[in-house]
Amino acid sequence: MPSLPDASNGGNRSSPLLWRILKFFLRSFRGPVDRFRRASRAAAYPIQGIYYFLRHPEFYPVFLGRLLPLSIISFLVYLILFTFAFIPQLLFLMIFQGKAGAWFNAIVLVLGEGHVVIQGLFEGFFVDEAQVDIFDATLINHGLTDLVAPHRLLFPDAPTSVKMLGKPTTKAEFQPFSLKQIIELIVFLPFNLIPYGGTVAFLMITGSRYGKLSHHRWFQLRGLSKKEMKRERSYWSWEYTWFGTIAMVLQLIPVLSFFFLLTTSAGAALWVTDLEERSRVRVGRPVTANDQAARNQPDEPVYHDGIYHDDPV
Repeated sequence: MPSLPDASNGGNRSSPLLWRILKFFLRSFRGPVDRFRRASRAAAYPIQGIYYFLRHPEFYPVFLGRLLPLSIISFLVYLILFTFAFIPQLLFLMIFQGKAGAWFNAIVLVLGEGHVVIQGLFEGFFVDEAQVDIFDATLINHGLTDLVAPHRLLFPDAPTSVKMLGKPTTKAEFQPFSLKQIIELIVFLPFNLIPYGGTVAFLMITGSRYGKLSHHRWFQLRGLSKKEMKRERSYWSWEYTWFGTIAMVLQLIPVLSFFFLLTTSAGAALWVTDLEERSRVRVGRPVTANDQAARNQPDEPVYHDGIYHDDPV
């Protein structure tokens, strides 16, 4: 007696086809989803830096002692610009963009002009040292003392990570002074005149440049060559764009721009700690009071022969 065809066999033949179709659609979405995940994670670090900075009072003297006077000067810069430059630019933009778009773009345009002035006058000369200190102290807080120790004097008996920091023994820059970056800010400022997407384009283009320099200190600590730094920046270019864009938005906030420079430094260091944790086993950590008691011997610096002296900053 001839056997009837098994309907289940047909179902089995169709299953691989359906699975291939499903995998095709999943593959199509995997790329955009992965890029969104990477972008959102990088963009979160400047925000995390704010929270981290506020939760560590030992960082406060770095801001209050060094940058608060500059914040007052930056307020005066923005006050002058908004008094004399805002209204003419607003009226000009209203001709092409309407009232709502003109107000938003005019504000960003004046904030960008103020940022250019402040960056050209102050950031490269007065702020970088404070950013290096916050960056290095954050690494020490996360057990990456061995990364910092070869490049600056450390006082392990100091009560906080900030006070552990002595003078650098090698060149220490959070971001190298970049005339090209200032020129780019000036060149791309007119993007704010473009309706709708112009301001977003300005923030992302300038933020991309800023983001690519945000790990310059990390590259220094690792002893990378210029060629190796360039390769690293190229590899992380997508993430740097979003990190830098959020950082740029924060730095356009009047008066608080210097504060956000420091919190962004903390955020960049938090990003480094995550990368280091995934790439190696950490060695070294902050020395605690229990460690000192366990040693049961006079406190002696580990990395140099000097003696720690308390410093208000």
